[in-house]
Amino acid sequence: MRISRRTFVHSSAAAGIGVGASACSPPSPSASAGQALLSAQAQSPAPSTSGMHPALAALKSMTADVKPITKEERAARVQKAQQLMAANKIAALMLEGGSSMFYFTGVRWGLSERPFVCVIPAKGELAWVSPGFEEERARELVSKSAEVRVWQEDDSPYKQVAGILKDRGAASGRIGVEERLRYFIYSGVKKESPAAEFVDAEVITAGCRMMKTATELALMQKASDITIEAFRAAFQTFKEGMTQDELRANIATAHRLLGGPGGSAGVSFGTYTAFPHGSIEPQKLKEGDVIQVDGGCAVDGYQSDITRTVVFGRASARQTEIWNLEKRAQAAAFAVVKPGTPCEAVDAAARKVITDAGFGPDYKVPGLPHRTGHGIGLDGHEWTNFVRGNRTPLAPGMCFSNEPMIAIYGEFGIRLEDCLYVTDKGAQYFSQPSPSIDKPFV
Repeated sequence: MRISRRTFVHSSAAAGIGVGASACSPPSPSASAGQALLSAQAQSPAPSTSGMHPALAALKSMTADVKPITKEERAARVQKAQQLMAANKIAALMLEGGSSMFYFTGVRWGLSERPFVCVIPAKGELAWVSPGFEEERARELVSKSAEVRVWQEDDSPYKQVAGILKDRGAASGRIGVEERLRYFIYSGVKKESPAAEFVDAEVITAGCRMMKTATELALMQKASDITIEAFRAAFQTFKEGMTQDELRANIATAHRLLGGPGGSAGVSFGTYTAFPHGSIEPQKLKEGDVIQVDGGCAVDGYQSDITRTVVFGRASARQTEIWNLEKRAQAAAFAVVKPGTPCEAVDAAARKVITDAGFGPDYKVPGLPHRTGHGIGLDGHEWTNFVRGNRTPLAPGMCFSNEPMIAIYGEFGIRLEDCLYVTDKGAQYFSQPSPSIDKPFV
């Protein structure tokens, strides 16, 4: 079968552009601010489409029906964290700006040399430490009743954190350190709290975030839907001589028009598709090239991650053979996903299909050079992974990418990636896998 510019235009148009009910949004500063932002996006004038490819110009925003995480759900998350702290004898949890702070509180805060810290105690109300000159902005973002302690430029922020630990009865207890908390903050607080024991907080952060609620799954579904529609439209813009940057720009434009500014993708052509994360070499599209597009967007912070691999023009017998092998490997991984299955079994199922065909073994190339999948949620890559040695049992609500890859350096690479979530009975895809090498979308 042949996938040319004309074929893409007709096949994609027949499938329909912009039919998914989904929306993307940039990271929101707080739960209430996120709702306001999404509402504003839904009501704002459509971006200009003059001079655009018709497939892009036809796209419409999908943000109107997005339902962000509520304050009540965030409060329930804090309660669960406190239950896990009690069960693991952890007196308090320290967070700074990032996905875990956003998960528990709805607050987004950029990282700088000035610490901005949230302390969640095992008992009592959480509290914040903010630079003094940022106090008013901090109070806009946190709960109106929240305690905010400030430090001036000639003060120690670590003493303020230590004071909160003392006042919450945690000064001599075990303090959970979020895995992404920067070392200088940990070190500073440790010096001011010599009686405390500092421990890894993953049992709390991963313990809360790995299993997604129905609301979280709905947001991830929307992120996936919008990325599929962005890809579908951008794939109609393929043309001889197109550069990676041009295709990347079209994908970003499609996401923006669909209501998801910030959506993006990595793009590779030809032999460079064998590089799992692309190449720095400039590339121009030509007849017979394999095209690999790997990207996603976020809906109220929740991520999508999808890869589609096709051929510009007529696929060779070799390209079709390897593409079909990759599809079988992806299907084999999906088939074993069910509650109780260890994560490593999913990787083993996909890898067996590839090694039985004569590739590898293990991580050798030609073959599958990386794990079969990663966890996904508020972070594009989070707990846990489909990888050898990971015996973590699957449980309902866990979300993963399913992306075994066949890399053949000097020829091409084929990767098909769709994210899934674990249900009581097995697995469910967010995006439906590509039917064939010349039909990237269902």
